[in-house]
Amino acid sequence: MQNLQLKTARLALLLFFLTSCLPAGNIPLPPMEIPLRDLSARQPTAPPVAAASALPPSLPLSGSLTAGSPSPSDTPPAYAPNEQEPPTSTSQPYPLWIEPALPDALREATLTWNLPAASSASTASLQLGFAAPYDKIVSTWIYALVAPFPTTLDGVTLADLEAAWHASSSGPLAGSPLWMTESTQAAFTALWGEAAAGAVQTAAAGELVEKMWQNRPAWGLVPFEALEPKLKVLTVDGQSPIRNDFDETAYPLKINFSLVSAQPIDLELEKLQLPATNRDPSKLTVLLMTGVTALVRATAAQMEIVGVDYPAWNIGDTLKAADITHISNEVPFYSGCPYPNPRQEGLVFCSNPKYIELLELVGADVIELTGNHFQDYGSQATLSTLEMYKERKWPYYGGGANLADSQKPAILEHNGNRFAFLGCNPIGPGYALATEDSPGAAPCGDYEWMKSEIARLKAEGYLVIATFQYEEYYQAEPTETHRRDFRAIAEAGATIVSGSQAHVPQAMEFYNGAFIHYGLGNLFFDQMAAPSRREFLDRHIFYNGRYISTELITAMLEDYARPRLMKAEERKTFLETMFEVSGWKLEE
Repeated sequence: MQNLQLKTARLALLLFFLTSCLPAGNIPLPPMEIPLRDLSARQPTAPPVAAASALPPSLPLSGSLTAGSPSPSDTPPAYAPNEQEPPTSTSQPYPLWIEPALPDALREATLTWNLPAASSASTASLQLGFAAPYDKIVSTWIYALVAPFPTTLDGVTLADLEAAWHASSSGPLAGSPLWMTESTQAAFTALWGEAAAGAVQTAAAGELVEKMWQNRPAWGLVPFEALEPKLKVLTVDGQSPIRNDFDETAYPLKINFSLVSAQPIDLELEKLQLPATNRDPSKLTVLLMTGVTALVRATAAQMEIVGVDYPAWNIGDTLKAADITHISNEVPFYSGCPYPNPRQEGLVFCSNPKYIELLELVGADVIELTGNHFQDYGSQATLSTLEMYKERKWPYYGGGANLADSQKPAILEHNGNRFAFLGCNPIGPGYALATEDSPGAAPCGDYEWMKSEIARLKAEGYLVIATFQYEEYYQAEPTETHRRDFRAIAEAGATIVSGSQAHVPQAMEFYNGAFIHYGLGNLFFDQMAAPSRREFLDRHIFYNGRYISTELITAMLEDYARPRLMKAEERKTFLETMFEVSGWKLEE
């Protein structure tokens, strides 16, 4: 018994001893002793940034700039016992160093961060600059090669551009400096090295366009957000950032930026917002404006012989590629329309209803009805034609079932860009014009209704596209009445003012912030006389609610029906002529 009691006592003493040595359940274990200096050995290090950026080797910034949550693989900074935790962004803001060549729009985005500016890269906690090969890219900036609008050169290779940078005496850009802002020069210096003496001229952003126009021929580099209509965008290696088929991966004029930390930091990363790019395709709209379409006479005869799609054989893809394709169809579709006669002498026109398939094939999106042949076969044919457009959900404007309908704008929205199309016919004849109870083209009257409507639509945030079926005039130079009326519409607030009446291409100008083209010529019409064979298709570019550029597509009519894109030499000669009559003497 005594032995049993002794064993029990010894066991109780042992249990007491063991339990007294264990920590209580609510008492934390001491932290692991990992010195802060060992952190870099536990995380991957980014390689040095290119020498031009002057950024030292740095640690990648943990987490995503937009998501705001750290990666599962990121290890939080450890601290040794009896040391304070690293300071947070609220107790000690982190100094930010920004690459001097950073684009202005990207620099402005950092103002919301409320971080103090570092005096140099070496004193910064965060560095925003050129991306090294293995850095996480936070923003990609697209640049464009530009020239004053009246320039016949359409594109170059990257080798041509680099030759100009290094002041080579050969190549299409030789002999004239490249214009740009100082920040753009610094960015491309990092990309290509120092420019040769005299190869680059700099100007303030607000003065660049004027300087280039004053020093034609001139070439320049601008960030995409700085594009303006008075600058022509040239392709580089066949790529243009104002086109829908733009391939960023194949485009050489882009610069990547990264945000890196020089030390472990603790920031709410979701607050550090940066635009991922200055060219978001979801904000881009390409509008294609065209001249006269009249599917009659020899054009219609060719369609009967070869096929309804014949006029689109060479130009269809160009028309369809636009986001919004405008067609000015002057002629009604009529079920009793006689078989087309190529030698028809009378000027009373109609089209077989099956010809509407051509407009479907070329991707028509909005139909202009200001033409003076719209009522040639009477009201029933006109109203039937309107129903055909409605069935295809094509908005129309500049004509309608009655006066009120003819004066309504056609409203379209694409990628956040809002458009309002308005048009009228100032010359008649009277039977062609709409009245309160009969269909036809919208009469211009004294233009006051149109000016008022433009002002209203512009105030509501629309980009207004205004077109005329003006007096036909077979000369390239506009008359004084052309200038007076087209400019009045531009002064009212229209963004694009376009003449739909001209059977020959006519002059153009920039006026009051608008692009005025007095006449584009024909699109689908059978006039094979030399001046009438030449055609303009105007490709207007809009981005984020703003008109930024125009490309002049040039075509030549073949076989009384089928336009084709001009050959290089045809195009150069044509553009030289049209720029001269527009008052833009070429200096190339």
